[in-house]
Order: sequence, then structure tokens, then C-alpha cells
Amino acid sequence: MNKVILMGRLTRDPDVRYSSGDNAMAIARYTLAVDRRFKRNGDEQTADFIGCVAFGKAGEFAEKYFRKGTKVVVSGRIQTGSYTNKDGQKVYTTDVVVDEQEFAESKNAGTDNSGFIPANPAEGSDPGDGFRNIPDGIDEELPFN
Repeated sequence: MNKVILMGRLTRDPDVRYSSGDNAMAIARYTLAVDRRFKRNGDEQTADFIGCVAFGKAGEFAEKYFRKGTKVVVSGRIQTGSYTNKDGQKVYTTDVVVDEQEFAESKNAGTDNSGFIPANPAEGSDPGDGFRNIPDGIDEELPFN
């Protein structure tokens, strides 16, 4: 099984390009800074910088909504490859091919992790505050207090 789930912040705005041909497809590349669980020498937080690539609609979504510093959750698979650069040296690559991506906090949350916005705004959410609208009069039907 090849499955990876990451949560981190974008190190810069996604680099989006479109494939050539009749059915041009968005290809978004971005890097996530993912904090490690333990601090180095007891006081210094370290992070891994993991390259991600999103194709098609996921790439278009990243282009439209993701910006440097945005905290996101990504799930996908690890893909390795290699190529020969212009100097004739073989370069090995490792990327996460994105299957799903969504915001890990609301737009105004900063670093407090208090909000959530679905990756697909068409799912009935209000992206302004990160919460879904609940119709009036159904308080008794909610499974929580």
C-alpha cells in the first residue's frame, strides 16, 4: 500500500502550469513544510520540506486558493523518478501525488488550528467563516450539544 497523509504549510505560492494539447490539464507543484514531532536539541523545531504535485481539478483548486503560509492537509501517494539534467548528472526525485487536499484551518485562524474549510466550496460551506450553515428549527436533531 502506498498512502501518505501530511499536514503542513506551503513554503510559497503553488507553481501551476498547463499541459499542452486539446485537453489542457492543470499541474500544480508546491512544497509543504511539515513539522517533525520532536525538537532538535530540546529547543529547535525542525521541519521536512515535501514536494507535492496535484493534477487536473486539484491543481486548479491549488492555483485558486492556496498561498504561501496556508496550512493544508494532503493525502496521496509517494512517487519516485529520475532524469538526467543538462550537466549529464542523474537526478532522483520523490514527490507526493495528491489525491485529496483541504484546508487545515480557517482563513483568519493564523496558527490556532480552530477552524476548518472543506476543499470543495460547493459542499454548502461558507468560506468566509469556515462553518456550514445550519437551517433554523433543527436543534433537536443534532447529535451533539
